[in-house]
Amino acid sequence: MSPDGEGQRAGEAADREAQLRLDAYLPYRLSVASNAVSGLIARAYEDRFGLSVPQWRLICVLAEDGGLTQAKIVARTVMDKVTVSRAAQGLVKRRLVGRAQNKADGRSHVLALTAEGRRLHAEIAPLALAYEAALIAGLAPEDVTLLKRLLSRLQAAAGQLAGEAPPTPSLR
Repeated sequence: MSPDGEGQRAGEAADREAQLRLDAYLPYRLSVASNAVSGLIARAYEDRFGLSVPQWRLICVLAEDGGLTQAKIVARTVMDKVTVSRAAQGLVKRRLVGRAQNKADGRSHVLALTAEGRRLHAEIAPLALAYEAALIAGLAPEDVTLLKRLLSRLQAAAGQLAGEAPPTPSLR
């Protein structure tokens, strides 16, 4: 075979390598992993506590940060306004979250956990931590630290590409 034929085959091989391969595509792998973890946890929260993942996130944020407006919850959780609103409505209806007029801005409300909401958080938090421990059991502690750091960097890079302000560094 001529040298030109060999060069053509090499070029075709390089083209195949440059093509998108879904299983090797990082955004896809992140999405699949996230869906697997979220699905696992969602079933546990739904089955045992009747909570959706957005409702659990809202409870967790309120337990950590105290009373917040829906706008602050949207910013903190990176969930959209409609998702936060629906989660809040369901939690208010179940009396896990209370809603009070925002004294600083009369046009909005502050959401805060009720005593029942705090009790439920205290019951669910150990389960959440147990799931996390089971998920990372096969990883060395330094790998977990690296994974968290890399995920934060990927999130920041995605935000920059989307034209968002850089987030406050956090290892949560």
